[in-house]
Amino acid sequence: MFKQIKVRHISEEVFDQIKSAILEGRLRPGDKLPTEKELIGQLRVSRLPIREALKLLANMGLIETRQGGGSYVRSLLADRMKDPLGLIMKDHKGKIFELLEVRKEIESWSAFYAAERATVEEIASLRSLVEETRPYCDQGKKPPGRLDADFHLAIAQYSHNTIQSHLTYTIYDVFSEYVYYLIENICFNEDYQEAIYQQHFEIYDAIKRKDPDAAKDFVLKHLEFVGEQVKKQVEQIS
Repeated sequence: MFKQIKVRHISEEVFDQIKSAILEGRLRPGDKLPTEKELIGQLRVSRLPIREALKLLANMGLIETRQGGGSYVRSLLADRMKDPLGLIMKDHKGKIFELLEVRKEIESWSAFYAAERATVEEIASLRSLVEETRPYCDQGKKPPGRLDADFHLAIAQYSHNTIQSHLTYTIYDVFSEYVYYLIENICFNEDYQEAIYQQHFEIYDAIKRKDPDAAKDFVLKHLEFVGEQVKKQVEQIS
């Protein structure tokens, strides 16, 4: 009639709380987990169950622990997709244009929902990412590729759609070699960088104004521009 009552270990409770935060989108791909000290303070438990929970989360592929750098949420899709898709890109460089098509589909809708759902704090963070590239434009320098990637990943996170966020993160993770090569080498010149800055600002501004259709259209316009520039560069080196 009755089931045996099971006494749960504290580490299992810690594990469940962090796992739920990841699956519900409160912790997103690329997010850094609180430090052990912070988790101890928030959860009111000792260090040992925290470490046991983090080890289990890492074994399940939900987080990765970096030497001296803390623990980060991993994409739930990357491991299954990385090897086969990486081989496709390696053997067929022209697939970069198909990748851009996929980005248009996913990232335009991320911007649409971000315009509806992003918080005041998230919009301010997006503005900071845009403005961080301004000094590079003014000095005619090449900005780090991470700034462009961080801008697009942030929009996906601010869509508050867990699956969409993981899909976008997976694209940048799986194709990081090609994305960063594109950002830092093929497409860099001063005019291009200025255009990218203006396009990013338009996307940010549409999200700030809570205009989903404009945000979606500006992302499409931005990625179409990127595709045109890549095509020109590919034709020149062919």
